[in-house]
Amino acid sequence: MRETVADQGVSGQMDRAATAAKGAAGKAGDHPVIEWGARLGYAASGVLHLVLAWLTVHVALGDSGGQASQSGALSVVAHQSFGLVLLWVLTLGFALLAIWQVTEIVVARKAFDKAKAAGKAVMYAALAWTAMTFALGGHTSSNKQSKDFTRTLMEAPAGRFLVGLLGVAILGVAGYHIYKGWTKRFLRDLQEHPGHWAVVAARVGYIGKGVALVAVGVLFIVAAVEQQVRKATGLDGALKSLRDLPAGSVILIGVALGLAAYGVYSFARARYARV
Repeated sequence: MRETVADQGVSGQMDRAATAAKGAAGKAGDHPVIEWGARLGYAASGVLHLVLAWLTVHVALGDSGGQASQSGALSVVAHQSFGLVLLWVLTLGFALLAIWQVTEIVVARKAFDKAKAAGKAVMYAALAWTAMTFALGGHTSSNKQSKDFTRTLMEAPAGRFLVGLLGVAILGVAGYHIYKGWTKRFLRDLQEHPGHWAVVAARVGYIGKGVALVAVGVLFIVAAVEQQVRKATGLDGALKSLRDLPAGSVILIGVALGLAAYGVYSFARARYARV
C-alpha cells in the first residue's frame, strides 16, 4: 500500500509538472514577440519560395549555373544590394518560427501533431542557421549537405534500409502536401478565411511542393537501391532529374508555378495564421 501511495504521489507530481510545462509553453507561444516572429517567419518562407521558383525556371530552361535549393536561394539573396539586411531578417524570422514550433511540441495533444511540430522546428532552425551563415559572409551547399548526410547514413548499420526509409518518409510528406492542397486542409492552420486568391495560391502551392518532394523521395530510394550516394542530391538534383524526363521542362515550369504560388500563400499565412 505504501508503494502504491508513493507511486501515486510521484505520478501526481509528474502530472503537475507536465501541466506547468504546458502552461509555460502556452504562455511563451502566445507572447507578442514569438507571435510576431512566427508571422515574420512565414513571410520569410514566402521570400524563399519565390526565389526557389525563379531558380526552378532557370533549371527548366537548361541553366545549370546555380542551385535550385534553399542554400541556392539564400545565395541569390546574398548577392543583392539589399541582401545583407534581408538575410538577417530571414534569420530572425526562421529562428522565431522555430521557437514557436518548439512551444507547439509541448502544448500539442496528439503524437502526430507533436511529431509534425518537431520536424518543422528542426527545418526552420536549419534555415535560420543557413541564412545566418550567408549573412556572416559564409557559404554552404544543400547538395553537399544532402550527400554528406546520405553517406553518413549509408555507412551506419542497415544504412541502405535507413536511406530507403528516409525516401519513403519524404514520399509520405509529399503525399500529405498534395492531400492538404487538394482538400483545402490548410484552412485549419488559419484563424480566418484568407480570401479566394490565397486559397487558390495555397492549393496550387501545396500540390506543386508535393510534386517536387516526390522527386526528392524517389532519388533517396534510388540511392538506397543502387547504393550510390551521389543520387541523393536534394531538391536541386530532383528538379534536374525531372528536367530529363519527357516534357521535363514543362513539368518544371509547373513546379515553379507551384513554388511561386506557395510563396504568395505564405504571405497570406503570415497575416492569417493561427499562432
